[in-house]
Amino acid sequence: QVQLVESGGEVVQAGGSLRLSCAASGRTFSRYAMGWFRQAPGKEREFVAAISGTGGTTYYGASVRGRFTVTRDNAKNTEALQMNTLKPEDTAVYYCAQYSQSDVDSNPQYWGRGTQVTVSA
Repeated sequence: QVQLVESGGEVVQAGGSLRLSCAASGRTFSRYAMGWFRQAPGKEREFVAAISGTGGTTYYGASVRGRFTVTRDNAKNTEALQMNTLKPEDTAVYYCAQYSQSDVDSNPQYWGRGTQVTVSA
């Protein structure tokens, strides 16, 4: 059974940085692309970033490109999201996700329960 557990969410001031982590278990981690999504109150879930199984290819949503960096450690079965220059509009619940193959396809197969990030002005 695949489990994804996020950590690292907290309250941070605008302009600050935060690092989220996701610990995965249940199947061979390196075989699957990983991603981050977020959902703010009253809004639809939004794609943030994704990384291929090998880590060689990354993707970013337009609103975070240049500020956020997604990485993975296949030896430790973890994914991370480094968030810099945070803005109040980055406030959301952030979800870790795992895709069904090594390349990023249309929709993730598994989801974590989320971690709250709040950016104060």
